[in-house]
Amino acid sequence: MAEQQNNQPRQPNKRPGNGGKRKGSTVLYIIYGVIMLALLFSFFGGDGSQSKHQITWERLEPILEKHDYKSITVVNQEVAEIRIKPEVVKNDTVTYGDLITRTLTGGTGPTGYYTYNIGNLEHFDKELAIVEERTGEHISYNIEKHSNAWRELLVWFGPLLMLLFFFWLMSFIGRRQMGGDGAGGGFSMFGFGRSNAKQYDATKQNNVTFKDVAGLEGAKEEVMEVVDFLKNPKHYTELGGKIPKGVLLVGPPGTGKTLLAKAVAGEAGVPFFSMSGSDFVEMFVGVGASRVRGLFEEAKKKSPCIVFIDEIDAVGRARGKAGITGGNDERESTLNQLLTEMDGFSSTTNVIVLAATNRADVLDKALLRAGRFDRQIYVELPDLEERKAIFAVHMKNLKLNANKDSEGYVDREFLAKQTPGFSGADIANVCNEAALCAARKNKKQIDKQDFLDAVDRIVGGLEKRSKVLSDQEKHTIAYHESGHASVSWLLRWANPLVKVTIVPRGKALGAAWYLPEERQITTYEQMFDEMTSLMAGRASEEIVFGKISTGALNDIERATKMAQALVTYYGMSPEVGNISFYDSTGQSEYAFAKPFSEKTAETIDREVRRMVEEAYAKAKELLMSHREQLDELASQLYDKEVLFREDLERIYGPRPWEQEATPSVTENAETIVEPDKTDNK
Repeated sequence: MAEQQNNQPRQPNKRPGNGGKRKGSTVLYIIYGVIMLALLFSFFGGDGSQSKHQITWERLEPILEKHDYKSITVVNQEVAEIRIKPEVVKNDTVTYGDLITRTLTGGTGPTGYYTYNIGNLEHFDKELAIVEERTGEHISYNIEKHSNAWRELLVWFGPLLMLLFFFWLMSFIGRRQMGGDGAGGGFSMFGFGRSNAKQYDATKQNNVTFKDVAGLEGAKEEVMEVVDFLKNPKHYTELGGKIPKGVLLVGPPGTGKTLLAKAVAGEAGVPFFSMSGSDFVEMFVGVGASRVRGLFEEAKKKSPCIVFIDEIDAVGRARGKAGITGGNDERESTLNQLLTEMDGFSSTTNVIVLAATNRADVLDKALLRAGRFDRQIYVELPDLEERKAIFAVHMKNLKLNANKDSEGYVDREFLAKQTPGFSGADIANVCNEAALCAARKNKKQIDKQDFLDAVDRIVGGLEKRSKVLSDQEKHTIAYHESGHASVSWLLRWANPLVKVTIVPRGKALGAAWYLPEERQITTYEQMFDEMTSLMAGRASEEIVFGKISTGALNDIERATKMAQALVTYYGMSPEVGNISFYDSTGQSEYAFAKPFSEKTAETIDREVRRMVEEAYAKAKELLMSHREQLDELASQLYDKEVLFREDLERIYGPRPWEQEATPSVTENAETIVEPDKTDNK
């Protein structure tokens, strides 16, 4: 049997017995078409009795005056049918103006049958009365009422048939697009409540494995057990354990949660159902709950399998938080059905639910409890080594400069150090943008500078050299950015400068790039030094020009938020004390309004103002004590428009503490690199 199966030619997308089904469907389509054509012909076509020639009153009037008509019949009080006498038709010499038409037999002469639209019967009687008065002869006519059964049926049932035909057509198109497969089975007339989840066969379509997922080592270790559960369930059930029902992937956007879920399905070799949380919710009441039921019914049939719900916060948001009705009630009923299904099927069905979200704080507690989502796996931003691995994955298909002796050699470790806080999606965007930059320059290889330009464009925006700045504005921006660069170089805990420019980028008139250390925790001194470097731009303007501008808006906003976090979140204010008003759950269950009194609010405002003003005063003091270096740096920046770390080191000298060992107390790694911007206000 095995040899016979191997010798048979493979016919993808065909199933046993499918030929008869397709043949029957073709016949059904032909029948549908014939019926529709017959109905349309009967509605728009004539009765087929004989050839009709419609005439006007000017042509009908001579026929009536000469009394050449045989009979006049008014049908349905709409049309008058005039039949000409046979002897008149045979007499070729008799004409009525230009009423000589070509008959069906090919001859020329008056036809024996005409029609005239009377408009209404009263108007027709008036026209006949005029002719009777002129000729002195009475003109009589018959009144008949004709009916078309097909037309009446079409009038009554035509709209319904057209509606059924429309839904049938949509069902046919849906089945053709879906290939007749999948949990949803395409679109159909009664298929609003069907699940439209996409099903992937892990052995054929989904060939993603853990080798294709760079970084995420900690997350991969945890989901490895899920794969082992699906491959060897008896290994755990024999000891009395139960297979987990749900795994929730939580992390910032672009960190690879969806890719990790597909890798789990690829490693396990089981069917994989993928659906977005927003696909459950519709404007029709009960559709979401019906789709949840349909999804889990299909999953049970394909067991063992994985159900992946992306962006589950769209349907799993905490109930009772919104004060609106309608769509909110539909979403809550969908969530209730999801809760029932996840806790309803037995642990022996081997159906595991994977879900992903970057807003776990807004999810309903009933959804997160043990027995539904037994595990929560945090997918964090990649560190240095993980970024190197991610760069290696996305550089596979790129034509890079591989000459290590050239300046344009692409070093993954160098690029990983230049992109702290970047997610996997950001790194993929950097690689693609670098290829585009090289293509715009007609290069045959992508070199180091292309990657640096790509990072600058993603972080700071596209250069706008066409933007016209006055000489005074250019000097102001040069001193503003020089102030940022100088203070960040002189302070112990400030981030070191990488590049500073006064070329407009995006909405910013100038920008400075820094390379922050990858830290895990932060001290007050470190955050205060960062606040001081942020306020240095405005301080430089005041020292040099004696006045300030609106260019420091972005700096003041960031410094103020940092001061507010120090006081209200981290408890680093001696006046407020070791108190945090931060709600990590995001539920605000115990807060009617703000969680502090008016007196405490005044203290918070006073402390925030004090911290910002102290940082501003310290920045002014540093710049005034290094005024000569500030002027030199601003002058070179005005002339060259772009300066690098080497230029700053040549003016100020090396930073002495950079030779020391890296301290163990470091900053939160979630802070993404952003350039200080001189706002265009």
